[in-house]
Amino acid sequence: MKHKIFSILLVSASVAACGESVSDTVERNRSEIAITEIDFARRSAEGESQATARWYSATQVSLGKEVFAQNCAECHGPRAGGIVEDWRQRLDDGSFPPPPLDGSAHAWHHPTSMLLQVINNGGQAYGGNMPPFVDVLDYEQKLAAIAYFQNFWTDEIYLRWERMGGTN
Repeated sequence: MKHKIFSILLVSASVAACGESVSDTVERNRSEIAITEIDFARRSAEGESQATARWYSATQVSLGKEVFAQNCAECHGPRAGGIVEDWRQRLDDGSFPPPPLDGSAHAWHHPTSMLLQVINNGGQAYGGNMPPFVDVLDYEQKLAAIAYFQNFWTDEIYLRWERMGGTN
């Protein structure tokens, strides 16, 4: 993204030097940057390819979409964005609601091993009500579900997760 912005600015300077007014160039660049940002957000939201290499394959994401829809979406939302306004606010029963898994909450703070542990054992130990899936999903289905929701993570979030040892 930074490279695109730099390239746009470099081209703008060249065009400005060739006779286009600076204000016209700046306005055109703002439009191009906005379009680029909108396109990037759309691609991220639609799960299209990210600039950063990921541990999972398109096949895993495809399987994960099915697994997630059948087992997770009811509580975490169909696109892993959560279903409550504030996932940090305890529910009336004192438990925490299911958090978003799309990179906007805390799932990215946890390595794969921890994500698998929560999937296997449920969320009761962490103040939630998620049931255990240890005997419901096989290992490949669990990894596919993780691949599906990580597919919504921005490159920045994914890289931070990787640097924290996320693939462990």
